Amino acid sequence: MNNKLHFPENFIWGAATASYQIEGAWNEDGKGESIWDRFSHTPGKILNNDTGDVADDHYHRYREDVALMKNLGLKAYRFSISWPRILPMGIGKVNQPGIDFYSRLVDEMLKAGIQPFATLYHWDLPQALFEAGGWPVRSTAEAYVEYTDVITRALGDRVKHWMTHNEPSVVANLGYRYGEHAPGVKGDIVAALKTAHHLLLSHGWAVPVIRQNSPGSEVGIVINANHTPSASASMADRQTRLEQDAIWVRLYLEALAGRPYPADLFQFISKQGVHLEEITTIQPGDMEVIATPIDFIGLNYYRRIVTRNTDVPEEQNLPQTLFPAPMNEENYTEMGWEVYPEGLLNVLGRFHFEYHIPKIYITENGCSYSDGPGEDGRVRDIHRTLYLREHLRVAHKAIKMGIPLAGYFVWSLLDNFEWGHGYSQRFGIVWVDYETQQRIIKDSGHWYAQVIKSNGVD
Repeated sequence: MNNKLHFPENFIWGAATASYQIEGAWNEDGKGESIWDRFSHTPGKILNNDTGDVADDHYHRYREDVALMKNLGLKAYRFSISWPRILPMGIGKVNQPGIDFYSRLVDEMLKAGIQPFATLYHWDLPQALFEAGGWPVRSTAEAYVEYTDVITRALGDRVKHWMTHNEPSVVANLGYRYGEHAPGVKGDIVAALKTAHHLLLSHGWAVPVIRQNSPGSEVGIVINANHTPSASASMADRQTRLEQDAIWVRLYLEALAGRPYPADLFQFISKQGVHLEEITTIQPGDMEVIATPIDFIGLNYYRRIVTRNTDVPEEQNLPQTLFPAPMNEENYTEMGWEVYPEGLLNVLGRFHFEYHIPKIYITENGCSYSDGPGEDGRVRDIHRTLYLREHLRVAHKAIKMGIPLAGYFVWSLLDNFEWGHGYSQRFGIVWVDYETQQRIIKDSGHWYAQVIKSNGVD
């Protein structure tokens, strides 16, 4: 009996990476310094003081990596472009070798029958722009449009799928509230909110520029959203869930949908002594710009987070009725993230039914497990295969429900530099030896190749 779940004929199967995580060549061929170069070179910021200086050396090995993609049968590859590789100072002088690199990469992909999906900003802001104020100032959004114009003019004849930003909420919150990511600013919620606004504004300004320079292309943005139910039905727990949702997800989806920023977000921040009047960057017409129509939204989904209000003493809260799964390797990845495929359906449904998004791609979905090669050279990463299979089964269910899911990109093609965790976490379907740069397709990669080949999942 064949229980294979078949996907629509035109469904796009891909894998994803990001420039700083794989490219290396951090100061070669005229590339400028990024905030991640500076952050990773600052002792104590990254686990083991790892840096992205070499990473997967993709800058020199892109042909080998595209050959791997072809071997896996990928229909598409989502990659990001390093802004300081194109404009070393963020504005002004263009670095032609940087453009040439991405042009060669795109040509190599097209030759292999792989559609390029380009992300314009995956967190590596030119350091020079940070020193001029960074994302909390409006001029950075203006600089982003200049950068967008330069690179889409160069590649727009061949790249027909564009994403403006990857996970703007992570840039704002981890970059400016918690300081865990570059540029490492802590506790500045005003700067975080200004950053969020300018990221969205730069997105809205960039969309018509991309369409002008890349006729017939699809344009979208990538939003991360986890499944975040409250631990009980108490007002305290529900309020915590709403606050977290406002600052991580609704802030972005509401504005993109042409609605005002969430009112409860500003109630939440006022409790921290911050008032709307301090967010002085919102100017007349900005919200209309942000709501410029787009063709799709990319969803990055990884896990469930059960939300509990820890400020309320337990005896004053309702008993917890929803609990995370027990801690074991079946239920959690090595990042400590709960594996919860069912939550993907909840988030996809929300995107479609609440926000009427015309097309959705799952632009990242994956898990960290450290399995390496056995004596026979084979990487038996069974937990990753199970993770991907179960999430794909849920994705198929979403399509059957009428949700316009058009493609799936596994995170990640390669093991790589995992931001603050350095090289301690491995998300790839291809194992990388960071000393020798040897690549080995893991069992999960071979399994994914069969999924693509059959256009279905068991």
